[in-house]
Amino acid sequence: MSSSSAATKRPYHHGHLRETLLDVALRQLATTPAAQLSLRELARAAQVSHTAPYHYFADRQALIHAAGVEGMRRLLQAQADAVAQAQGPRARLLALGAAYVRFAAEQPHAFGLVFDPQYCKPGDPSEDMAPLIASNEALLADCVVQAQQAGVLPSGDPAPLCHALWGTVHGLAQLVMAGHLPLDAALLALGALLPPDAP
Repeated sequence: MSSSSAATKRPYHHGHLRETLLDVALRQLATTPAAQLSLRELARAAQVSHTAPYHYFADRQALIHAAGVEGMRRLLQAQADAVAQAQGPRARLLALGAAYVRFAAEQPHAFGLVFDPQYCKPGDPSEDMAPLIASNEALLADCVVQAQQAGVLPSGDPAPLCHALWGTVHGLAQLVMAGHLPLDAALLALGALLPPDAP
């Protein structure tokens, strides 16, 4: 093998390549819609051979699904971190919603992919996505129940409240992503959902 061919043939075995490829994919999603993700472009950006991604993703569809799962994981982490840093039931609910909307504003294509039924089906039963969905639902439910116990939200079945809050926050996120509402205005709107003098 010539030195020139050796220099152009890049190895794919270098530690956590799958994680690296997904990180590159999420960075690309900051400016590129999911439908335009390419395994070849991903390899080029990660500085590996064009065949390397195929050791982890069977095809482009598999890559996009994996990127959606990683987007969901990061969305969940952003919310969990925000809730952990907030003090009091009202603050935790607002932090949860703000993290959700801010993620959508900063990572619109990744956020859109999480909810795109073409790539990530509603109620996705796959072993990689289902636990993340369940954890996100549990995080919201826990915040709602704590808010009910503190009198921030009305008592009763928490499920309708969870659905109402999720629907409202998701709607604000969509408006921000589409450019119809500035992020600052959306965050102020979240504060208006709960009485300012709530505990």
